[in-house]
Amino acid sequence: MKIYNNILETIGNTPIVKLNRLTKEVSATVLAKVETTNPGNSVKDRMAVKMIEDAEKAGIIKPGGTIIEGTSGNTGMGLALACIIKGYKLICVLNDKQSKEKMDILRAVGAEVVVCPTAVEPSDPRSYYSVSRRLAQETPNSWYVNQYDNLSNRLAHYESTGPEIWEQTEGRITHFVVGVGTGGTISGVGRYLKEKNPNIKIWGIDTYGSVFKKYKETGIFDENEIYPYITEGIGEDILPANVDFDVIDLFEKVTDKDAAVYTRKLAREEGIFVGNSAGAAIKGVLQLKDQLAEDDVVVVLFHDHGSRYVGKIFNDEWMKERGFLEEEFASAADLIAEHGNRPLITLYAEELASHAVAKMRKYGISQIPVLKDNKFVGSIDDSRLYQLLVDQPELKDVPISSIMGAPFPIVTKGTHVDDLCKLINRDTPAVLVDLGDGNFHIITRYDVIAAMS
Repeated sequence: MKIYNNILETIGNTPIVKLNRLTKEVSATVLAKVETTNPGNSVKDRMAVKMIEDAEKAGIIKPGGTIIEGTSGNTGMGLALACIIKGYKLICVLNDKQSKEKMDILRAVGAEVVVCPTAVEPSDPRSYYSVSRRLAQETPNSWYVNQYDNLSNRLAHYESTGPEIWEQTEGRITHFVVGVGTGGTISGVGRYLKEKNPNIKIWGIDTYGSVFKKYKETGIFDENEIYPYITEGIGEDILPANVDFDVIDLFEKVTDKDAAVYTRKLAREEGIFVGNSAGAAIKGVLQLKDQLAEDDVVVVLFHDHGSRYVGKIFNDEWMKERGFLEEEFASAADLIAEHGNRPLITLYAEELASHAVAKMRKYGISQIPVLKDNKFVGSIDDSRLYQLLVDQPELKDVPISSIMGAPFPIVTKGTHVDDLCKLINRDTPAVLVDLGDGNFHIITRYDVIAAMS
């Protein structure tokens, strides 16, 4: 019988899969090393077990002890599996940008989860680096793993991931591409591959808000490069000891939006359901495609499984809230869909200018159509009103009819967005949409801008 003694023995020997649709404009052959078949569904299983086993050999961790680690979730999962088999307790410290799925999965496998704020300095006592160290100091018989500086991390990939890739490609690999967080994967794999063939290029994928790319190119640790970002699992605001910059040939930055969009594309166009850093990695390859030749063989490593991002990357509402999901707006009806149930605010020609100011303030709007005898006879907008009242403050007590502008154009619900753009300009800030049955709604310049952004 072909059986394993425990789940840890199933780690490794993950498949390499050729990408086709997303990379059709890339002249090279692009292959994905899909790490989701590891029992913890991520590449981090490899180094999690290695770090624990090396700590056991060194006598650092004692039977029944507690393992403590700051993690984006995947290392925690690998540690959790090892702790279950080996009989340790586990405390995982995560920052609050990590998906709820990751936190729930860690709790499901017995880990205690502590959540820390993302937008603080690494030295801040609230950061997940600081909290991890503090918990290790306060907890008897505990060990702080510190995957960032624990060199067993990259050694795991030198011993397993690198050799697998070399053998699976029969030594034909010319480029290795992977998102960089702790640096263990890229540095361990990169070192092994370059020992086999020094001409192999090692490309690291970074994110905006991380220090890696500028540090590699200039040797400067620029704190101005650091700011909060959404992409999980890659980028850092520190320089982990595991990042071997001598092994890495270049870094390429990918935006949060592109990382999210291409993660979804991998699922829908390649049938590969993987996580956020995979989207960043494949987008990085596409951005660098001009540096690739027809005979090149590119291996891109996909870290983890898409199930950990169902509430975020694969959630349409979450994507829309951040402007990551491209929406198709074809007509006036599409533009008013989200606020078409709100009443149209109007003014009567006989009302005073001061009434217009009051309504704009009350409803938070910038333009109002003007009615007389139930017909639209004019309009007033905040810029026109502001200029008039600055020049002549006494005009606040005159009727709207004496200061109003031309009425807004009226369009049908089926009017195409392109035609709306021709009507809405510097002089015409809005149009009215005839909904039928005597009802109208307004589309403003802001509505069109929001739809195009």
